[in-house]
This record gives sequence, structure tokens and C-alpha cells, in this order.
Amino acid sequence: MLVYDLCAVGNRMLAIRKRMGMTQAEVAESAGLCDRTYADIERGTVNMRLETLLRICNALRITPDEILTDDCGSLLSRKEELLERLGKCSLRDQEAALTILMLFLRAVE
Repeated sequence: MLVYDLCAVGNRMLAIRKRMGMTQAEVAESAGLCDRTYADIERGTVNMRLETLLRICNALRITPDEILTDDCGSLLSRKEELLERLGKCSLRDQEAALTILMLFLRAVE
């Protein structure tokens, strides 16, 4: 289901940005926006054009569904759980998991 609530979209962008370890300024610069504009979008106080949405998604390395649909909540929480569990593994096991993931990603590209 599509989300039309600007605050919900902004909150998702905020959560994704923080998970990526990026600042608002870094996302804004990467998306070709001024810091204030990106901050307003993330707060949900302004609407954005489709072009702007796509530029932000590219900057965050996500697809638009991750912030525009309710379905992604479960996917995001699963990703976060996976990263948390991976962080608890030994460095050797983390390296093995990342190698497997890289092989998979190369196979699907």
C-alpha cells in the first residue's frame, strides 16, 4: 500500500539515513539539494517532486518502495535484525557471510 503521509515518508528517510551512517548534509549534497530543503523533506513539512524523490533514493542507495510503501517496514526490520546478528558474529564469520553475499549480488547483477 502506498504511503501519502509526508511525515511517515520523512521518518523512513531519517531511519534509512541514520542506518547508512550519513548526515543530512551528505544526503543533500549527493542528491543535489540544499541542506535546508532535504531537512524539510525529512521532517515531512514539504512535498517533493518525483525527480527529487528519485535523487534522494539514489543518494541513499534504496528503491522508492522502501520509503513509499508499508510493505518495506518488515523488510527494513529484517535487514536491521540481520545486521545486528552479523555484528555479534566473529570477524571470521562476518567475512565469510560478506563473501557469500557479494557472490550472490554478482550473480544477480
